Amino acid sequence: MLLQITDVLQTDSLFVSQGEDTVSGLIKHGRFEDLLDKFIHWSIDFGGKLLLAIVLFVVGRWLIKKLKKLSNNIMFRRNFDPALQGFLKNLLDVFLYTVLIIFIINLIGTKTISIAALIGAAGLAIGLAVKDNLANFAGGVMLLFNKPFRIGDYIKAQNLEGTVQNIGILYTQLITFESMRVFIPNGPLSTGNIINYSSEPNRRLEYIIGVDYNTNVEEVKQILLEIINNHPKILKDPAPIVILKNLSESSVNYAMRFFTKNEDYWDVNFNLNELIYTKLNEKGITIPFRQVTLYLANDPSKKD
Repeated sequence: MLLQITDVLQTDSLFVSQGEDTVSGLIKHGRFEDLLDKFIHWSIDFGGKLLLAIVLFVVGRWLIKKLKKLSNNIMFRRNFDPALQGFLKNLLDVFLYTVLIIFIINLIGTKTISIAALIGAAGLAIGLAVKDNLANFAGGVMLLFNKPFRIGDYIKAQNLEGTVQNIGILYTQLITFESMRVFIPNGPLSTGNIINYSSEPNRRLEYIIGVDYNTNVEEVKQILLEIINNHPKILKDPAPIVILKNLSESSVNYAMRFFTKNEDYWDVNFNLNELIYTKLNEKGITIPFRQVTLYLANDPSKKD
C-alpha cells in the first residue's frame, strides 16, 4: 500500500518541475482523489486487521486460561512436586502466548518469514546479553530433576540460609530467619554446595558445657542426663549421651548429644540453655569463665 502511494507521488512530481503547485496539480489531474481513495481503503483494511487481532488475542487468552486450569488439575491429581508445578506453569505460559502471537500474525496476513529473520537477528544479540540467565534456566531444570531440596525445606547455600519459598525458572526464593526474602540465581545454586536441614525427619544437637575442675564427674553427667531425659521434645531413641569431651584451660567440658524432631529443633536449642544454667546453679556447680591473672614485678627503682 505504501509503495502504491509512493508511486503516485513520484509520478505526480512532474508537476513540480513544470512550475505547477503539487496539490493543485494532483487535484487537476484527479490523482488526489485516487490517493485519498487508496488511503481510505488502506485505513479500513488496517483497522479491520487490528480489530481482528484484538479479538483473536482476547479469545486466545481465554483459551490459554482454560488450558492452564486443565494442566493444573492434571498436575494436582498426579501429585506433581509443587516446585515442578510452578516451573511447568511458567514454561507453559511462555509457550502458549508465543504460539498465540505467531497464530495472530499469520492470520492477519503478515509474512512470518521476515519476522522470523528479524527475531533471529535480534535473538543473537539478546542471547549474548542474557547468557547468565540461560545458565540460570539450565540450573533451574537441574534443581527440579535432581531435587536436592523442596519447597518448605530449610537449606544453606551460597552463604545464605532460609526456608525455600519458590523454585522459579531463573531464581530460587528463600525466606530467612529474619523474615527477609532472598533470591538466589539457579545457575550457581545448582553447581554449589547445598545443606538441606529438612531432608531427614530428625536432627542431632550437641551442647558443650564447661564446669569447674573441682566438680565430681559422675555428678555432672547424672545432672545433664536427667535434664535431657526429662525434656518432652528430646527423642529417647537414639538414646541421648553425656560424655567428658576434653579438658580445657579453665574448665572440664562435657558434650551432650541427642536427637530431636526437625520442627522442634529451635525450641529445644533455645530452651535447653536456660534449663542447664538453672539446674547447675541449683546444685551449686560453677560454670567458669575465662580469667587472666597478672603478676606485677617489683619496680627495681624502689628500695625496700
